[in-house]
Order: sequence, then structure tokens, then C-alpha cells
Amino acid sequence: MAEAASQDLLLAAAFVSDAQYNRNIPFKTSPEAVRLYYLYNHWIMRTATYFFIFLNLSLAMFEEPAVYPLPFLVTSVVEVLCLVVFFGRLTHFAKVTLRNVFWKDTKNICIMVAILLSLTDLAIYGVLRMYDVRSIRWSRIVRPIFLINFAESRQIRRAFRSIRNTLPEITYVFLLFMFSLLMFSLMALKLFGERNLQTAEGLPYFRNYLEIVFDLYVLVTTANSPDVMMPAFDFSSWYALFFIAFVIINTYIFMSLFLAVVYNNYKKHLKNEIRKLAYMKHCKMIEAFNILKEEEGAQFVVREAQWKQLVKLVAPDISNSHRELLLRISDDEQKGFIDKKSFVQLADLLNIQVITLKIRSHPLGQWMPGVYKSALSRFLRSMVRHRGFVWTYDVIILINAIFIALDEETPYISYAEWVFLALYIIEILLKVYTYEPRAFFGKNQFWNWFDTLIIFAALTATILNTTLRSTTKYNSQQILDIVFILRVLRLIRIVDSIQRFRVIMNTLINIVPTMLTFGGLTLVVYCVFAIIGMELFHGKIQFFPANSNAPHSLECGNAALKDSLFARAKYCKNNFNNFASSFIVLMELTVVNQWHDILSLLSLTPAVFFANGFANVTVQPAKLYFIAFHIVMVIIIVNIFVSFILEAFFVEYSLEKSEVETAIERKIQELGMGVQEDELQDEHLIDNMESAEHDLEGEGGTKPQSKGLMFKIASKRYRTVDSLLQRMFEAEIHLEDEGPSFEEFLNMSSTAAVCSNVTSESAA
Repeated sequence: MAEAASQDLLLAAAFVSDAQYNRNIPFKTSPEAVRLYYLYNHWIMRTATYFFIFLNLSLAMFEEPAVYPLPFLVTSVVEVLCLVVFFGRLTHFAKVTLRNVFWKDTKNICIMVAILLSLTDLAIYGVLRMYDVRSIRWSRIVRPIFLINFAESRQIRRAFRSIRNTLPEITYVFLLFMFSLLMFSLMALKLFGERNLQTAEGLPYFRNYLEIVFDLYVLVTTANSPDVMMPAFDFSSWYALFFIAFVIINTYIFMSLFLAVVYNNYKKHLKNEIRKLAYMKHCKMIEAFNILKEEEGAQFVVREAQWKQLVKLVAPDISNSHRELLLRISDDEQKGFIDKKSFVQLADLLNIQVITLKIRSHPLGQWMPGVYKSALSRFLRSMVRHRGFVWTYDVIILINAIFIALDEETPYISYAEWVFLALYIIEILLKVYTYEPRAFFGKNQFWNWFDTLIIFAALTATILNTTLRSTTKYNSQQILDIVFILRVLRLIRIVDSIQRFRVIMNTLINIVPTMLTFGGLTLVVYCVFAIIGMELFHGKIQFFPANSNAPHSLECGNAALKDSLFARAKYCKNNFNNFASSFIVLMELTVVNQWHDILSLLSLTPAVFFANGFANVTVQPAKLYFIAFHIVMVIIIVNIFVSFILEAFFVEYSLEKSEVETAIERKIQELGMGVQEDELQDEHLIDNMESAEHDLEGEGGTKPQSKGLMFKIASKRYRTVDSLLQRMFEAEIHLEDEGPSFEEFLNMSSTAAVCSNVTSESAA
């Protein structure tokens, strides 16, 4: 009986954990499968999976063409190891999920196909190498599939699905834009084609229609402005009106319209995904409730003891006091049980980060109470807590910034650095004397840790640099560089001194998980285009040192670039000769500036053949490659990224608290254990903790605090990306659009029939 209850509790905890982290995996409910499911979701297993995914992607750095060449045997063994891990992870997933669900899930099929393709290509490539036959590693382009389609990457997969669903709707805007581009190109051909104009390089100006289309497409990005206009403008000032009209219509109107349509449709599809997540979260919580429910009068409830065991299983890292706080919120009337409505909110409660502040007396107050509580000591501590102390050190930081910018070789400047270091060390010692050390260096006190580490690292580096300078045997330039960097980093402390700066920085930190999702999206696109670029353009451009005597060294190793702007600008390192260089070129293309010059460089390159006999590139394919990258990366992904980050920032920066957060804060205040938000507007959290400590000691004339703990919600902070997304769309999400209302959920005895309509997420 006890074993069955333990298994039920474990199963219910799995459902609650899935609801908390918005996992949508239809796992088996047998005891063995549940234990395997816990192992599958363990952070070590997830971390190991990501490690091998990125190890597999990084192999391109060591394979031909390599940044750091390794023997083929080494890279192939590592790749096989990665594929074995992927297959093991997939097998583990098959053990915990239903068989019919597993084989209908396209992301699992994608992973298996990618493993088979990689092994087949690796075997073929290895055999051909044995006979000295060079071939293409065509399977490297499927490696990003592992990053997208494993269950851990659901945010990246969701973003890809939303983009895929958005593409049909933005096609019409894109076609209209292309129609405008083609029309303007035709007008340009008729206006300038027969006037025998020439470019600055002496080439014919606007005489080839396809070249005109390309040049005007580049003008939309403003990368070749005003160069493309100058020949016509020199001929007649009136022709500037043509280019002005083109830029206004296509760059400002069409690109803005394109951005609006892209993001509006992307947001619509993303909102639909989040709506399904919210629906499934309630399904999971009802499933967990049905497992643990007991009859209490006319209703079903979960007993307090079981609820505590459940929370301990789901969130073992939270403190006992935090758990008791959640219990008081769920069982507001202290009946000894939790009803269905309160139980369903548990997943949202666990996603709200609550900071537990332990009120402690300063160790010096216990060891030397007479000295620490003396009039002089209290005056010193009140001075440190005063805003004037912060302002004084803000001025010191600004003066330090001026000295950093001055000549390091001047003796007085060098001596001043020791003065500033001494002042910063005195500041830290005074704060540690004033504030309780364990609270001052608490895990939530980022800026205190940052200040201390930066200052003591700068002190260590400065001492080391001074010691090395006194000898002639060592070159201390690298240590000196570290010293310079640490000195500049000290200026960041000014951010913590200004309230609005802190709010903005904390908001940016809170939306980092969302930015990481788009970082994964960008990584996938970069990997695919980098691998294609290496296969198409490898070896076409070479970089030579300035004193090299190699043939065509001044033309980047290619005679076609003789006297070209590209060679004269020394862009030779912008090539696709290895994975790292390809990434840098793609980053330059993302920034847009001069991307047409890089494209023109590769377009000028004649088609050549490698030893294995495949055609590398021609003029038109090179243009299509770069235009495709610009459309995918710059027009679609970057626009979505910028718009989404802006909206996430506005939500984080200005959104009011949710009902769950309000309920938590209300209960904290009812218990008399709260730290008010408005108390923290002009003072640090540590200051309020110190004030509470003084209340304990009876200093300051206030009523002594009887509690040893205080609580505060970590302002607008979320444990998961999905929580932030739901917060962004919660005003627009109505569960009844996708299924029964919330009240209907609560009246269900089983959710199997309801939730069966929502399948697990598919591949991107």
C-alpha cells in the first residue's frame, strides 16, 4: 500500500514538473517508465545532451577545411561517439513514451534519419580517403537537426515552426516588394541604359537588367548608397529624384511594412503555441490532482502532508520556509487540505521566484557588542548606509575614469591607481563592517560579488604587473592588458548606483533566456550557410601577410581581383576557407555593410573544379547564396529578433504583477514577513535587510521584529522562457478558444479525453 502511494506521488510529481516547465511529452505511467522519465529529464542528462550537440557542431572547426586541423581518425571517432550518444538519448526517449506516439513524432524520425545519413557519409568519406579520393562531407549540413529536434530544444523548435507558419503569409508582401523592385529596375534601364554612363571602376552603368535588379536590391539595404547613384547624379542632378523615390518606397515603406507583417504573423502563431501550452499545463495539473485526490465531504482535495511531499519532490531546492509560504497561499483558510482550484495553481506558484531573507545579527555585534554598538560604530554604519556615501563613490569612479584615459607612463597617474584601489578596498571593508557578511555576499547580491571580485582581481593583477615590470626577464604585456580591462570594468559599478540603470539592467538579464532562443535559431542558420559557403567558395580567396612574396598575394591569391576595391581594402581574410572565417563573413553579412562587395568578390571568381570533379561556383549561384542568406537572416530572423526583444523588454519593464504574484505578496504581507517594493526604489535590498536586523536589535525605536525570515518576490523574474511568453500573451490568451474553460477543467474527473486532442509537438 505504501509502495503504491509512493509510486502515485512520483507520477503526480512528474505531471506537476511537466506543467511547471511546460514539457509536453506523453510518457508512460508505469513505475519503471516514470523513473526512467525522471532520469531523462535530469539536468545532468540534459546538460550532457547539449554538450554533445555542440561538440558535434564544433567538429567543423577541426575537419577539412579546418581552423585547427586534427587527424581524420580523431574527428571521426568523436563524431561516432556523438551519434552513439544521440541514439542512446533517442532510445531512452522511446522507453518512456508511448510507442505509437514515438513513431508518429516527426522530430524523432528526423533525428534517426540524421544519424543514418551522418554514419553513411562518414563511412563513404573514410573509404574514399583510403584511396586518396577527395569528396564532400555533405552530411555536415544535417548536424543542426540535432540542436532543433531533441526534446530539450522546444523553444528553438517552436520558433522555427512559427517562422515556417509565417512564411506563406509574408509571401504576398515579398512578391509586392519584388514587383516594385522589378519596376524600378526597368525604369532605371530605360533612363540610364543608353546614356553610356560608367561606374567609378570604368564599368558599364545600368545596362544589364539583372545587374540593375541586384544593384537596386542592395540599395534597399543602403549598403551601396550613395555609390550606386553617383554616375547618374553626376550626369544630371534631377536623376537623384529617381533614387530618392526608390529609397522612400522600398527601404522605408516596404521594409517597415515587411517588418510589421513578419512580426505580427510570427506573434500570432507564437501566441497559438503558448495557448496550447497553457491548455496542456492545466491538463497536466488536473492529472496530478486526480492521482492524489481524496474525498473530503462533497469535494475532492489533496491532503496537506501529501502536498508537502509533492512539492519537495518537484522543487527540492526551495527552502522549508518557502514551502510553508506556498502552503499558506494554497490553503488560505488552513483547513489541512488543498482544493482543486488552488492545486492547479501550484505550477505557476513554483515559477515565481521568491527570495528568502534570513534576518541575522552581525557577527561583530555578537563577538564585540560593546564596540559594535557604540556611538562611533553606529555613526560609521549610518554614514555607510547614507546616500551620500554612494554619491561620493560615484564621483570617485568618474574621476578614476578620467585617470584611466590618461597616459599610463606618467608617474603620478601610476601612483593614483594605487590610491583608487585603496579607496575601493576601504569601501568594501566598510560595507562588510556595516552589513551582515552572509547577507552582503548572498547568492542574489550580484553587484556586491561583482564589485568585490573586480577590485581584488585588479589589485592582484596590478601587484603582479608591478612585480614583472621590475624585472627584464619577463614580458608583462598580457598582464598589463588584463589590468587595463579590469580598470575599465570597474566603471560598470556606476550602473548599480543609479536606480533606473539597475531596472534596465535587471530587465535585460531577465529576458536573456528569450534572447538565447534566438541565439540558437541564429546558430542553426549560420551553421547551414557556413557549411554551404565552405563547399562553394573554399580556396577562392587567400590571406597573406603584408611581407609575403607569394604570387598574387596583393590580389588575395586570385588574379581576378587585381586592382579591385576588395583587394585594395585588404578584405582577404573575409573568406570561406574554414568554419571560423565563414562565421565572421556571415556576421558581416548580417550587419549588412559592404555585403555586396563580398558578394561581388565571389561572383568575379571563375568556376573551378576540385580533385573530386564537382563544380564549385558560378556568378549567378554566388548571388543567390548571398541573397538567400540576406532574406532568411536579415529580413526575417533579425527583424523578428529585434521586435520580439523590444516587446519582451516592454513587458518586463512595465507590466503589472500577475494574479499569482499578487496572491503571494498579499500572503507575505499578511504574515508580516514582507519587504515592500517601494522600500527598494532608492536603497539596495541589503539595506532593507540591515534595517530589519536593527529592528531585531531594537535600534531605531521601531517595534522589534519577531520573525527570523523575510520574503520578497524577485521582481518580474521567471524560471522558464515559457513563463515569460505566457506572461506576454496572458491578456490575449483565452483557454476556451482551444478547449474547455478553466471552471470546466476543475469539474472534470479525468482529462484524458480532453487532452487527447493536443498532440506532442512535432519537428521544426
